Amino acid sequence: MVRILFFFLFFIFASQNYAQSVIAKKDLKVGVVLSGGGAKGLAHIGALKVIEAAGIKVDYIGGTSMGAIVGGLYASGYNAKQLDSLFRNLDFPELIEDNIPRGAKSFYEKSASEKYALTLPFNNFKLSFPTAYSGGQNIYSELVRVLYHVKDVSDFSKLPIPFLCIATNVETGEEILMDRGYLPEAIMASGTFPSLFEPAPVGDQVLIDGGVVNNYPIEEVRKMGADIIIGVDVQQGLLDRDGLLSATEILLQINNYRSAVDMIDKVDKTDIYIKPEITNYTVVDFDSSTKIIDSGVQAAQDRLGELEEIAEEQAWTRKRVVPISTQDSLIVKQVVLKGNENYTTGYVKGKLRFENNEKITFEKLQQGINNLSATDNFKTIRYELLTNGDGVDLLIDLRENKTKTYLRLGAHYNDLYKTSALINISHKNLFMKDDVGSFDFIFGDNIRYNLQYFVDKGPYWSFGFNSRFNDFKHEVNYDLIESNFNVGPGLTINNISLDLTDFTNQVYVQTVLKEEFAFRLGLEHKYLKFSTKTIGEVSEEELSEDLTIEDGKTIFEKSNYYSLYGQLTLDTYDDKYFPSKGLFFDGDYHVYLFSSDFNNNFREFSVAKARLGAAFPLLDNLSLNIETEGGFKLGTSPVTAMDFVLGGYGTDLINNIRPFFGYDFIALPGNSFVKAYGRLDLEIAPKNHVMFAANFANVDDDLFRTGEWFTAPNFSGYALGYGIESLIGPMQVFYSWTPEQNEGNFFFSVGYWF
Repeated sequence: MVRILFFFLFFIFASQNYAQSVIAKKDLKVGVVLSGGGAKGLAHIGALKVIEAAGIKVDYIGGTSMGAIVGGLYASGYNAKQLDSLFRNLDFPELIEDNIPRGAKSFYEKSASEKYALTLPFNNFKLSFPTAYSGGQNIYSELVRVLYHVKDVSDFSKLPIPFLCIATNVETGEEILMDRGYLPEAIMASGTFPSLFEPAPVGDQVLIDGGVVNNYPIEEVRKMGADIIIGVDVQQGLLDRDGLLSATEILLQINNYRSAVDMIDKVDKTDIYIKPEITNYTVVDFDSSTKIIDSGVQAAQDRLGELEEIAEEQAWTRKRVVPISTQDSLIVKQVVLKGNENYTTGYVKGKLRFENNEKITFEKLQQGINNLSATDNFKTIRYELLTNGDGVDLLIDLRENKTKTYLRLGAHYNDLYKTSALINISHKNLFMKDDVGSFDFIFGDNIRYNLQYFVDKGPYWSFGFNSRFNDFKHEVNYDLIESNFNVGPGLTINNISLDLTDFTNQVYVQTVLKEEFAFRLGLEHKYLKFSTKTIGEVSEEELSEDLTIEDGKTIFEKSNYYSLYGQLTLDTYDDKYFPSKGLFFDGDYHVYLFSSDFNNNFREFSVAKARLGAAFPLLDNLSLNIETEGGFKLGTSPVTAMDFVLGGYGTDLINNIRPFFGYDFIALPGNSFVKAYGRLDLEIAPKNHVMFAANFANVDDDLFRTGEWFTAPNFSGYALGYGIESLIGPMQVFYSWTPEQNEGNFFFSVGYWF
């Protein structure tokens, strides 16, 4: 009887202990804390790999800065292997630099970005400097894409793993706990490192990196309900003077004063503290991602035994991992705008370039946001995607750039205009919403100016006004002048110094076709003057009666022309000067209706011209750019001032002056021409290009009427060049030659063309 009672009591005691053990296992909650640390935070991915492999179920996760990015993605359902793959495929420098693809810019914005070497805010006649290196727009757009599957989760405790992150109120220094809202926005705010990224607006607060106040949120994760804390710390300790070699390191040092003190206590409160060995890496060493991730793996494996013990105390069944597929298409039901005070709804939606209830790719959505960002009219663009039936609503919060006036500077040298320096003043919202005014003053060997005013209505009819003054001198063959103007007999001159003055004014309307083409209709006034001092001393008896001498100059042409014109343009080149992919088309048709007729020979005529090009990569660092162009004059007017003249090198030559390797500027004239051009570009090192070019042409009067445009080319030229992408623009030198002449020539170009 005693033996039976003993076994009965033992059975009851053992059952109670087993039940308590099972309950304990089920109730044990594990929280993971991930610190901030920039690129060093990639070590979190390696540590999470080992934590998963040990069999641990993560119940809560919290992080700051890079720890918030990794932690938020992990909380949304990505496993560590998926995160590894995701981060290895990201181009972090490209994301951080906020480089806007050239195709996202309007034609006006392309011109502005490829003309000025330096742009500075200019408010109340005071210069200032940008508040940050990057707006963080590309990173935010990428977060929206990869977190699309949890877009409707506004309470972060409802994520697959409950999550929080830390940000800092930049106005008060207050610590802000981010545990609800729009997940990409919260993560972005936590990682907004001062001076690197613009402060992040969230609601009525302006937030920056949470590492300023709390770079290791252990207490916050403990309060979520964690019994065990696993912490991964990638923070940089305080450096001595020898380690403070950059502005970034100094800012981090300032930021780490508080963290270094706080971490003494926080390390003691961490049950399993993982500290990867990453002292040899900086916060921007994203190109060392593989080694940094591996360091996280190694540091966590050193604690593998303890991790496995925790896993054994948890009673849970590992679920089959379902890969998360990033969104590739969506239907935008409606666009809701907020904050666009100085820019109309039509302007904003026009930049997005898609319609409501239209199925679009996620890439196209990001392109639309890039189009808005490229205008530089908005300091930040934050947007949310929220489910609406079978599609989504796109909610865009625009924070307009309060800077409306900019001072821009540029410098350039080429063989035609010689030395030039540029100063520009641009002002937005000059007279109305959506407008921009810009004035270039160019001084140096030749004084010039360029005035532009444009009201951008996107796909609707926009309108604008342009005014420019150009002037240059160049030595040309006298035969060219004699064949185009009635100079008179008896002159034995080989070359003359030709002075060309151009004063052009245009008013136009413009719309966008098929999202890429810009179609323009306008009126143009053009004043042209051709003159020279070379034969200015010749007596009037030796010159044609059609020519006059003014102030010691012989005048060949001095007329005002009035015309109607139409223009169709497509430009998807990825770079204006070194294109490696994309298409280009520019078609132009002018009808010259009236003239002041200096030479008494004007009759109505038209000029049509077109240029078509394509660029595509052959290898990773080798690309081919091919183009063809041509033009002709319609009508019987003997006016030659609008004829085509080929020769030289350049990207912004005025009127009908066209570049042609092998010959000097203004060398091959005719009222019609056809030309083919090809260039191989080998990028031997980043931003260093070795180029080989060849071009072929027929140029003469009435080529298309006689059929000679389709014959073998009469002119050819070749060039070998070297180019560097510099801070002031491309620096290029070409040696050019042609079989038709004995001598070659060099063309130099330094800086952006303008």
